[in-house]
Amino acid sequence: MQNFKIIIEYDGSAYHGWQRQATDRTIQGEIENALMTMTSNKVTVIGSGRTDAGVHAYGQVANFRCNTSLGA
Repeated sequence: MQNFKIIIEYDGSAYHGWQRQATDRTIQGEIENALMTMTSNKVTVIGSGRTDAGVHAYGQVANFRCNTSLGA
């Protein structure tokens, strides 16, 4: 199991904040979906903070743990 640190920036205009929600599009949900496509593993991304709907971020740090052959 590897621990990956990611530094992200985003325009949150089209999202309902950071935290994953069952019915709304969120930053955490989109990143987790992309990582599942890349690694074929379901992962949980843990952000260093959360944003509200419509809020942008620059340099936000997050991490996830995953079993993958992708390099760090």
